[in-house]
Formats: sequence, structure tokens, C-alpha cells
Amino acid sequence: MTLTKLFSTAFFLASLSSFAQKGTENFVPYAHPLVGTAKMGHTYPGATVPFGMVQLSPDTDTLPYGVNGKYNADVYRFCAGYQYDSKTITGFSHTHFSGTGHSDLGDFLIMPTTGKLQLNPGTEDKPESGYRSAFSHKNETSEPAYYKVKLDDHNITAELTTSNRVGMHQYTFPKSDEAHVILDLMAGLYQYDNKNVWTFVRVENDTLITGFRQTNGWARTRIVYFAMTFSKPFKNYGTRIDDKNVYKGFWGKFDQAHNFPEVAGKNLKMYFDFQTAENEKIKIKFAISPVSTEGALANMKAEIPHWDFDRVKQEGQALWNKEFNKVAIKAINEDDKVNFYTAMYHSFLGPTTYMDVDGSYKGIDQIVHKTDSFTNYTSFSLWDTYRTLHPLFNVLQPARNADMIKSMLAHYNQSVHKMLPVWSHYGNENWCMIGYHSVPVIADAVIKGNANFDVNKALDACVTTARNKYYDGLNYYMEKGFVPDDKNSSSVSKTLEYAYDDWCIAQMAKKLNRSDIYDEFIKRAANYKNVYDASIGFMRPKLDDGSWRKNFDPLDTHGQGFIEGNSWNYSLYVPQAPTDMIELMGGKKRFTTHLDSLFSMNLPDKYFENTEDISRDGIIGNYVHGNEPSHHVAYLYNWLDQPWKTEEKTRMILKAMYKSSVDGLGGNDDFGQMSAWFIFSSLGFYPVAPGSDQYIFTSPTVQNAKLNLENGKTFEIDVKDQSDKNVYIQKIELNGKVLTRNYITHAEIMDGGRINFVMGAKPNKKRVAAESVKK
Repeated sequence: MTLTKLFSTAFFLASLSSFAQKGTENFVPYAHPLVGTAKMGHTYPGATVPFGMVQLSPDTDTLPYGVNGKYNADVYRFCAGYQYDSKTITGFSHTHFSGTGHSDLGDFLIMPTTGKLQLNPGTEDKPESGYRSAFSHKNETSEPAYYKVKLDDHNITAELTTSNRVGMHQYTFPKSDEAHVILDLMAGLYQYDNKNVWTFVRVENDTLITGFRQTNGWARTRIVYFAMTFSKPFKNYGTRIDDKNVYKGFWGKFDQAHNFPEVAGKNLKMYFDFQTAENEKIKIKFAISPVSTEGALANMKAEIPHWDFDRVKQEGQALWNKEFNKVAIKAINEDDKVNFYTAMYHSFLGPTTYMDVDGSYKGIDQIVHKTDSFTNYTSFSLWDTYRTLHPLFNVLQPARNADMIKSMLAHYNQSVHKMLPVWSHYGNENWCMIGYHSVPVIADAVIKGNANFDVNKALDACVTTARNKYYDGLNYYMEKGFVPDDKNSSSVSKTLEYAYDDWCIAQMAKKLNRSDIYDEFIKRAANYKNVYDASIGFMRPKLDDGSWRKNFDPLDTHGQGFIEGNSWNYSLYVPQAPTDMIELMGGKKRFTTHLDSLFSMNLPDKYFENTEDISRDGIIGNYVHGNEPSHHVAYLYNWLDQPWKTEEKTRMILKAMYKSSVDGLGGNDDFGQMSAWFIFSSLGFYPVAPGSDQYIFTSPTVQNAKLNLENGKTFEIDVKDQSDKNVYIQKIELNGKVLTRNYITHAEIMDGGRINFVMGAKPNKKRVAAESVKK
């Protein structure tokens, strides 16, 4: 289903007038949050603002209650709470991850209902058994900062919008003497039940409720506070506690109480009763805080002190349009424009704000900290986002990226391990995935001059992290130069990724004249050579005694020393030294054969668990675009003196992996990493090795793009003879001078100016000089 038609002409014209800002266009209608909500994109369609702390979105299912602590495999589909093929909605919760392969959050689910009060969600095959409701996509609207849907079983129209820290609901009820709003503090998005540690609710008066939820999910010690207020007093309210063996005070054996103002328990649900007239609107403001209910109330008063729903929506969409106007493009068709601004939308969903309006937040040490010198951010999916998303931020969001690094350094200072974040959210370290990929984020900012922090202290934090012998096989890596497969899992992937991170440290040290650090880490950066088996031409697991692992299959992804990839993919993962890697693997001719084969070969069915295996998403031949270790691979042809192959491959990937449809993402978006790849590749240049100041050229797909940079300068990309057939670059001019190299530097972009691409239907094999990219 193509989503372009979801936006009506009336909305488009109304939006044009509401965004009549001098020098800006209205790109909001081109960003479609429903893209990626089918299959495994794991995006959510609800309302949020750029990098917002609240992500108010519908959940079409949550973890079924009562699975007794057992893993629920199907919940993987609902990492973002919503799947497009679902037939029912269970409610609207306030926190969501975008595009991740792991679930958590889904806090404070609200569901409006009519008729007999039901406090269980029921099941999709029997929605009448609970408070959930059927819905139709015909009655669903999803826009940046706005979501609307008709709840068919309750005849209620639900509308959602947000500020940064506050969600605003608007429910249009039918005439009813039995109208309810349910607040379910049991619902959530985690693989296991018993996620809640404790919940507390206090009814302050007949319109205001405060409380908190403490959970032990992916983040093991997480408390989120809230303040909830209604536009109309409720006439009655009550509580249900679904706990066993929990003391309920004077309630005795009863698990339900009416009009009792203060309740606590592991699993709470609240309900609020109303009498409504036909088409009466009941509004809710719901603020969250990482610190206190007082902080949540202050957030609400600061950000939405009124009850004007349309104003909040317009202000939220104005924030999005401001971000979209950082890259104003012209495209050859509408779908290309939708794909581009949807990618920008997904790229700017996170990391998310994690602090109150007064600067307070809870640190990794579980102590409340306060700052007025930076915005504190959370949800760092660094194994994914260091590759392309953070380099994109260094171009389009440099101030925010610098604050994100300050957030990482605060995490380091608060950590008992003295470790930079690996995968952190809500004041917790999840220790998910591998590497220490805060390092390339920091190094990329330092190398590119976007470092308004103490760069030497940042380097010290990187070095201390990289020397931590207790972290994930680093003791073996430092001693032997590789991670032994019989001592630590994903051994080859870890060796290769540690070596790249070490190269990043070396680049920082070189820039800062720290020669001792440079010497140590440039040597470590060559450790990738220790897991290359020249006898078979692949990276291969090595055992503790130095021998190669036997029974090795370079096509297999299971238990072969790799994570989210096989040896065919990871043998190409040396972004810090492509020239040396090519020489190691037998020279340009042999390497070209390997790279060509990666895109053209067919993986036999035996490498998938079943015909519906999710790992089939995002695959072209044996090139796995849905997993990040391959994201630089198409650009390696530039080191083989065949840049035209990069041009044709990236065009092919863009068409195959990104569409303006609900299933338009070829794999998890991973907090914007997939989308950031789309943006760079569409513009015609890509950061193969963050920590370098180079971006490698490819075939742009835009007709024109104007980058409105934060420093006040403009960098314009103009493409002559752009078409689907004219894939190949014939000539590149930078500020009027022909380029014979195949890269542009960060400084050349940030200094402003103009780059011109001339395209054609056949490769121009004489366009660039040999060795036109740095080693």
C-alpha cells in the first residue's frame, strides 16, 4: 500500500498556510510515520516531536498476561507496540522505541471505552472479552506529531499529539452514561511478564492523578513518574490490583476498590467514569519525568499549560518542519520525496530527551543529577547508529550530537565500571550487542571539529573503556590480539569491531598530539589481521591455542563466531583500512570477485530457520542490508578503482530496501540507522569510516538538495540529467572546479558552497584518478 494518498489535498493546503514561514517549505505531508509498521521495520505510527521524551502511540498488542515468566517469541513483532496487520488496538502508551530489535517501554497505557467496564485487554481473536477495540485503517491518520483513529467497538474517535515531555489525548465520545478511561499500569512491551516491580497512583482531585511505575525489563532499574489531568472532572473512579500475596490494607481479600485516593501494588489498573454527550470531547494531558511526580507536573505546566489540542499539534508539526527544512530537496517523483522525508523523520526520533524542564535526570548511578549546560539524552543504540546516524547528526544536528556525547560522558563519569555507554536507556546500561561504539561517535565529532567539550577528557574516557579487561572478551583481545572463540561468543565480530574502535581512538590521539595513545591504539587497530585465514580467504574464528576453529562454514550465521552476519559479510568489515584489507585478501582482482559474488549469490534455504525466517528481510544475494555490518560494503568499489559499481549498487539498494509503503523498510530501522543510510546515499555521499573526515561519493537520487546548516551556511547539491536510467556519474564539480578524487571532506560541506553532479546512462571509467580515496 502506497501512503502518499493518505494525505488529503485539504490537509496539504491547510498545512501550507500554517507553515507560511519565510524561506521554508512545508515538508510535513511527505513524512509518513506508518512506513515500516508492517513486517520487521518496528517503527511506531503515533505522535512525537523531534527527539521527544514522549512517544504517544497505539499498541495493537502487548505482552499477554499470565505467561509465568516464560519467553514470548511473538512479542518480537511488537517491539514498537504496533503491527499494521493487527485488527485491534489495546490502547495508547507513552513511551516507545523506534525500529529496534528488542522490546521495552510501553509505559502508561490509556484506553477510552464505553459500555460495561472491562479491565483486561482481551485477545485479538476475541476483542469483546476485554477493553481492546477493532479498528480500520480507513479511519486512521498518521502524521508527524499527530495520530487519529476510530475505535469501532466503542464508537470513540481517538486523537493524539505531544510536546517534548507531555502527551495530549483528545477522545470524542458518543452519548453515554457508561464512558470510561482506563489507565493500565500493567501493560508493557517486554518479552517476559512480571516486568513491574511496583506501581503507585495518587488521585489528587477529580481531574489530577499522579504516580510512578518501577519496572525490571530490559532496563533493570527503571522508574518513570507521571502526572495526568483531565479536561473534565470524572464522576467516579476505581482501582484493580492483579497481585497475589500482596497486602491490601483494609481491603482484606478484595482486589478492587472504588474512590480510594492512594493505591500501590505490583500490578495496578485504574478506571475513571464519565457521563458524555454526543460528540463530547474529553482531553487528557499526560506528562512524564525520570525524577518525580513534581517534575512531571512542572513539565506539563511549562510545555502545555492550556487545553488547545490543535495548537499543540500545530506547534509539534512546526518543530518537524523546521527539522525537515535542514535539507530541502527536489525529486524526480513524489515517492522519492516521501521516502526522503520519512527517512528524515525516522532519523530524528532518537536518541530521546531524558531530563525535566529544570535540567534534572536520573543517572546511571541512580542518583538525580541536574545540568543547565546540555540536554541529556537516552536510548543509545550505538552498535547500529555509530555507522551513519551520528555522522548524519554531525552534518545536520551538530549541536544535538555534541549534547549526546556530553550525555555519554556523564554516563561514563557516573558508571562504577568507568565505561562509556554500549546500549543504554533510562539511566540503565543494557550491555546489548558488542564493541564500545561510543568511541567512534566521539572520535567522529572530534575529527570533524564538532566537539564543544573537553576533548582530552573524552579521549581518556575512550581509552579507559577500551582497556577494561572485564568487558566482553577484552582481556583476551588485549593479551592475544584476538578474542578466542572457545572463550567468548561472537569472537570474530568482536575482534573486528574492537579493532575499528581502536583505530578511532588512534585518530583522536593523533589530532590531540597524544603520541603514546596513538602508538598503542594504531597497533591494536591492525588486530583484524589476526582472524583472517589466508588459506580459505575469509575471517575465521580462532581458538585460545591459536588454531583455527574446525567445521567452519563462512555462509552460516549460527554459532560461527559472528553476530548478525556471516563471514562473507564480516570479512569486508575493516572500514579503517580498506586498502590493506584488499591486499590481505589477495588484491583487487580477487577482492572484486568476492564483492561481486556477495550481491549475486543465492543463499540456500538451509541457512534460514524456516521459509518465513525474519532474517530473510533485507537480503540481496548474500548482502544483508537489514543488518548494519554491511552498510559500508557497496562503497568499497571505490578502493577497487570501480566507483561505477558503487553507483549502480547503491541505486539498486535504495530501490529494493526503501519504499513509501507500510512494509517499506528492509529490516529493523534501528533507531534511524537504516534511514540515515538512505539520506546520505540519496544525497550522493557516505561516511564509510566515522572517525575520518571523508565522505565517499555515490550516485545521488535527488534532483537538487539544499543543506541549510546550523552554522548559517548553505551547501547545495545539484544533479544534471537525473533519471532512473542515468545511474552513473559523468563529472563532479565542487564550487566550479572538476574533482578527480572520489570523496568530499566534512570541512568542504560545512564551509558551504555547491557541488554539481552530471549523470549518464553508461559508466565514465576515466572520471577519477586511480587511488582517488585515501588509504
